[in-house]
Amino acid sequence: MNRPLSSSKPLLDSQIAIVGAGLGGLTLARVLYVNGIHATVYEAEASPDARAQGGLLDIHDYNGQLGLRAAGLYDKFLDLTLPGEDAKRVVDKHGNVLLDKPGLVDASRPEVDRGDLRRLLIESLPSDAIRWGYKLTNAGHINDRQYQLTFTNGTSVTTDLLVGADGAWSRVRPLLSPAKPTYIGTIFVETSLLDSDTRHKASADAIGSGTLMAVEPGKGILAHRYADGTLRSYVALNKSEAWINAIDFSNKSAALDRIAKEFEGWPPALRVLITDCETEPVVRPIYALPINHQWERVAGATLVGDAAHLMSPFSGEGANLAIYDGAELAKALCANPGDMETALENYERALFLRSTSVADQTAQNHQRFFGEHAPQSVVELFAAH
Repeated sequence: MNRPLSSSKPLLDSQIAIVGAGLGGLTLARVLYVNGIHATVYEAEASPDARAQGGLLDIHDYNGQLGLRAAGLYDKFLDLTLPGEDAKRVVDKHGNVLLDKPGLVDASRPEVDRGDLRRLLIESLPSDAIRWGYKLTNAGHINDRQYQLTFTNGTSVTTDLLVGADGAWSRVRPLLSPAKPTYIGTIFVETSLLDSDTRHKASADAIGSGTLMAVEPGKGILAHRYADGTLRSYVALNKSEAWINAIDFSNKSAALDRIAKEFEGWPPALRVLITDCETEPVVRPIYALPINHQWERVAGATLVGDAAHLMSPFSGEGANLAIYDGAELAKALCANPGDMETALENYERALFLRSTSVADQTAQNHQRFFGEHAPQSVVELFAAH
């Protein structure tokens, strides 16, 4: 499987294919572009607006912001940030407030809507840089130095450099590694209430101006109040995948009632975040790659973001690492324009070190959120920041 390719072309003469138009792939394409290098991004979704892009992200000054600076987008990113959205409140299952940190104008971790940040990256690229509606079905060698990519729309392309930026279930990853994501034992059910300031005031007040973390061992409700009055929640349960698969979500009301039964005795203002959901609930089992996921150097191919180091969301580093990965890979390639393999080797050496460290911390935080010492362990985690 790991058959090496022969010497690669100089970077300026190479075809560069990036699979996946998430934050990591787009940052890679953007940093290459500002350095005069063209790459093509192949994205399975039909358009930039094909689906919602998730909630808020805090972008860190020691990785994510550095990637945006390398992309020349830092100032425009600041225009998108949401001051005060980083307020944190921790409560127990009775609604007792254990920690209440007000929102701050914090330049080290400003909050931004994921969709807005992705749109900024998309609009920073030439219109022909992203091919929408290109879902990869197969990637493999066609000769001693190139890869062939085949897509569901019937198109095939060849490339000298292949970068998998295609997330948790990457179709590029098997070219480099046999590792597959495994379920970590926690399931999120995403729910939303709209117009909370007038229609769900008790719930809005319970959440406060930013993020609420209501947890006990094995379960929790993690909710955020948006400036437009939307309340978005992630209802977390330590359950088997079989347990959640047994719930019929086509019957929305019955399914949410079943989830809400796991929170009997919790305050009504929190339970209605489940029972009164005004959008279609989204079930998100949480998966992760091994903490020390690495691979041997495979010529002409590499990974960024979740494709390289999928981890749970309990350190807020996934998006930051993806942005940083994309920028660091582009910088390594531009620093070695005549030696692509040296560039990839240098990039991966640093990638493995940082991703292992963060993945280990994330796994520990997962236990803090839903382990036997919650919610006090969550209070201690955020009090330390």
